[in-house]
Amino acid sequence: MNRAELKWRARVQLGSKIFGSSWLFAVLAVVILGVVNYVIGLIPYLGRVVSLLVTGPLAYGMASMFLKQARDRKPMQMGDLFNGFQQDFSGIFLLGLLMNLFVFLWSLLFLIPGVIAQLSYSMAYYIKADHPEYDWKQCLAESKRMMTGYKGDLFVMQLSFIGWYFVGALCLGVGVFWVAAYQNAATAQFYQQLKAQSVQY
Repeated sequence: MNRAELKWRARVQLGSKIFGSSWLFAVLAVVILGVVNYVIGLIPYLGRVVSLLVTGPLAYGMASMFLKQARDRKPMQMGDLFNGFQQDFSGIFLLGLLMNLFVFLWSLLFLIPGVIAQLSYSMAYYIKADHPEYDWKQCLAESKRMMTGYKGDLFVMQLSFIGWYFVGALCLGVGVFWVAAYQNAATAQFYQQLKAQSVQY
C-alpha cells in the first residue's frame, strides 16, 4: 500500500487544517477516550473490572467514528463514541476482551508473536462496524484474513508516526492528541483500502 497516499487521505478526511473543526472534533474524541480511561485507572480494584467492561466498546466507538468520517468527511458526533454500549454491547465486549486476551497470550511467547497478533486482529472493530451481525469469532477471523500479506504495511505506517509524536510531545504534550487523531484517521483509511482490495470481503 502507498503509505504517503493513505496519510494524505487521512489529512483530507480531517479537513487538512489542524485547527479546523473536523480535526478538532477528532482531537476531542481522542481526549474524551483518554480521560475516561485515565479516570477508570484511578479507581482501585474496581477500576480493573470497569476497564474490562468499557475498553472494547470504547475502542469500537472510536474505530467506527473514524471510519464513518472517512466515508462522509463530516465532523464527528461525540455521542457516537459510546455506540459500543448501545449496539450489541455483549458482542463488542467479548470481541475486545478475547482479542486482548489472544494478543496477551501470544505476547507471553515473545514480543514479536504478540505484535503479529495485534496486527492480525487490528481490523476487527472496523469489520464489526461494517457487519454488526458478525460475532467475535467472525470479526477476528476476517481481520486475520484481510491482514494476510499486509501486516508489514500497517506496522511501517504506524511506526511513521513516532516522529510526529515526538514533535507533539514538545508542544506542551498536548500535540500528541492531534497526532493520535491523525493516526486513527490513517488507520481507518488503511481499512478502507484493504477492504477495496479484498476480493472475498
